[in-house]
Amino acid sequence: MKKQYHILNGDSLKHQLPEAIQGEFIVARECLVDGNVEGNNLTELIHTRATFISLNYEGYNEQNYYEKTVPEFLKMQGIPDNVDINFWFEDDLFCQVNFWFVLNLIYENYKNQSIFLIRPKFKSEYSFGGMNEKELITAFQTKIKIELSEIIELSKLWKLYQQNDCNKMLKIAKKLEIQFPFLYPAIIAQRDRFPQKGNLGKPTQSLIQIMDELNTIEFEPVFSEFSKREGIYGFGDLQVKRLINKITNNR
Repeated sequence: MKKQYHILNGDSLKHQLPEAIQGEFIVARECLVDGNVEGNNLTELIHTRATFISLNYEGYNEQNYYEKTVPEFLKMQGIPDNVDINFWFEDDLFCQVNFWFVLNLIYENYKNQSIFLIRPKFKSEYSFGGMNEKELITAFQTKIKIELSEIIELSKLWKLYQQNDCNKMLKIAKKLEIQFPFLYPAIIAQRDRFPQKGNLGKPTQSLIQIMDELNTIEFEPVFSEFSKREGIYGFGDLQVKRLINKITNNR
């Protein structure tokens, strides 16, 4: 059996995986769905993201980013050839954007590795968190191999995301729909994030509706209801807090 590398979308999954799943673990400690993602190469992107995170996420500074996030990206670049790389990513937009970026990073440094995608079980497509050890092992055993032609197409999604070219992204999603049916709804969610024809973008509109219905701006009930209705976005508390702050400031 080839040596196994696992790229995880968060530290919580790293602690959740059973001991039966062996290999090297690398964590994508990012939220690329939120904020500026400009950069023609990894060095430029790192600078952009370190600046954005330090300015917008309380308690995080540029040093934190360079110490905790950047080393994981460098590990990804250094994965050797003739190994299996297992991507553990969920179907929501938050995870998908990180997946597109990481896959593009691997492809830019491709060394004839075998690439696999592991997704949560049916009806838990937005979270590994509710899966037990047996279910996680089964997910690993039934992983999907991503062929080189598919890697090439999927890797394009990151650059198109940087350009916010949803039309071209949707064409790729349609092309790969049979093998990767989760791409299309995630890209539609990305398209709908932004103001169109007088609306404020779906996440913002949804939050306003929830706050009006619940008659509160208290974070916990609003965040809980938003997560139920808009699970496709996969936003965490930090992303939702930023949106709520914008709404309340504008009001």
